[in-house]
Amino acid sequence: MNMSKSKCIRLGLIGAGRMGSFHGLTAARHIPGACLAAIADPTASQAARLAAELDVERVYTDPQQLLDDPQIDGVLIAAPARSHAELVIAAARAGKSVFCEKPMAITLDEADRAIAAAADARVTLQVGFNRRFAKSFRSAHLDVVAGRIGTPQLLRSLTRDPALNNPANSPQWVIFLETLIHDFDTLRYLNPGAEVVEVFVQADALIAPQFKDKGFLDTALVSLRFDNGALATAEANFQAVYGYDVRGEVFGSAGMLTMGGVNDSDLVRYLSSGVQADTQRLDTDLLRDAYVAELNHFVDCLRTGNKPIASGEDARAALAIARACIESYQQGQPVRVQGGRP
Repeated sequence: MNMSKSKCIRLGLIGAGRMGSFHGLTAARHIPGACLAAIADPTASQAARLAAELDVERVYTDPQQLLDDPQIDGVLIAAPARSHAELVIAAARAGKSVFCEKPMAITLDEADRAIAAAADARVTLQVGFNRRFAKSFRSAHLDVVAGRIGTPQLLRSLTRDPALNNPANSPQWVIFLETLIHDFDTLRYLNPGAEVVEVFVQADALIAPQFKDKGFLDTALVSLRFDNGALATAEANFQAVYGYDVRGEVFGSAGMLTMGGVNDSDLVRYLSSGVQADTQRLDTDLLRDAYVAELNHFVDCLRTGNKPIASGEDARAALAIARACIESYQQGQPVRVQGGRP
């Protein structure tokens, strides 16, 4: 979908919760040449609150009403994860380009249908793998592509949330499908051109063991093998008491790259009580610039017709790894990744 550079890109937001509110603010205030034109959320009061805050006139309780709005050029999907695939398909069929928060889908069949719908409609489909837009991760990717560290041999990616959030209402396998899926995508991004062929999972409920029998795991370590011989680990935990922690590493035949961290800034206090630095408690604070950059990239893709850096195919590949992880945990043994390529 190519659009004139002079045309204001009108975006619609589906989902006005925490992440939707953040994306809505970005669309309304931080994307030159774009604006937030409509908001849809089944909770009318939530949508109305955000619309009033961001001066958005059109508010819907049914996402299809927003998709049927002829003035909307692209949609931002930040609804609950289990609804993502069907919303992507509906948006594509309505001729709208789509930015979808991760995960794009929960099953590979859903992912295939979403990708096919976007391809058939010839609309942009971008997925919210924000680490691809963080400066250090982007620079590391480019260094690997340029051969600055030789051949990747060992990789690492981790996500540690600062506090466990309501496990009683969390979907099954959320640690793989909604948290580690970021790390799976990051590892693919840092080992470009290679695909994961095997995983082995060790995981448990160490923070809230009473929810383990419901499929809620809060701690996981995944070993991954790539088809180019590289080995990798991905880890996640839902209770990093010191703050939100996102890091990556690539060790290669000619050097090593590290990226990410926990500190709010490079300010370090050296006091009589010891050394102290501030940390972040929200992903939207730690990775704020990356979140803003990914939506600016989405709008740029709408203008130019370029393929997004984080595509539907990338989302499918990460999902294939996540599904294999569930199988590995259930079987207690290594599992081959099936259908990593659409």
